[in-house]
Amino acid sequence: MDGTVAGTALITGASSGIGAAFARHLASRGHELVLAARRLDLLEDLAAEMRQKHGVSVEVVVADLSRPADVERIERLVAGIQSLALLINNAGFGTVGYFGEMDLDKQLEMIQVHLVASVRLTRAVLPAMISARRGAIINVSSPAAFIPTPGNATYSGTKAFLTAFSEALAAELRGTGVKVQALVPGITHTGFYDTAEYRRVGMKSKVESTIPEAMWMSAEELVAASLESLERGRVLCAPGFASRLTVVLGRMGLTPLVSRLLVARFGSELRGSPGGGAWDASGER
Repeated sequence: MDGTVAGTALITGASSGIGAAFARHLASRGHELVLAARRLDLLEDLAAEMRQKHGVSVEVVVADLSRPADVERIERLVAGIQSLALLINNAGFGTVGYFGEMDLDKQLEMIQVHLVASVRLTRAVLPAMISARRGAIINVSSPAAFIPTPGNATYSGTKAFLTAFSEALAAELRGTGVKVQALVPGITHTGFYDTAEYRRVGMKSKVESTIPEAMWMSAEELVAASLESLERGRVLCAPGFASRLTVVLGRMGLTPLVSRLLVARFGSELRGSPGGGAWDASGER
């Protein structure tokens, strides 16, 4: 990203997973950081690490993006950062269970975190980026955007929106100097399946037994690929074979077949789940 985007980076869901990996990578390049997430202890630990290792300025913002007031607070913060040049809409979470059997409030929270917060923060940073003719926005999507997955109806829908939104926005911003990326993480080691909810339904063991280790990647590898892709101006970034295959299958219209295979493999675990929240691989909201 050096030479393409310089200045301060705002990362949501920054306290763990992909968000923390972005923070570490950007700090190593000398970027100042604004880190937003729910967990103050994790944020402060990460901020202290970045300051000590790289000598960069790090601001910590405790925020729950399912709360409109917290999103508004970050919007106001953005307005006061003249050097803000990179927004990473990374915060998110997943749930376990079929839509018709789950708590509606939890699904509405997901829409607020994945969609409303991302759209509002994107709109908040764009005017200054366009005026400066530089900047970038990375929206963390998912393979579920291309292969709607049973037990993840709202998750798939929100990630599909983020992907289409990013691609359309990138076309609108062509020639302005502002870049947009939809990042499709694929199978990434982040602790996504280590939540109590996923352990309860035995999802982690099934996923690990189904997907060969060679198809997994680390959060650090993912972030490096994302930033390299950003430098090259690629709008859709799907690092790794599994992620690229998902995009190809989805855009070839093979989603019904893949969905049926997923139901056959995981449907029994999802049916009848109470649908408690499970944090996304990307990091805490």
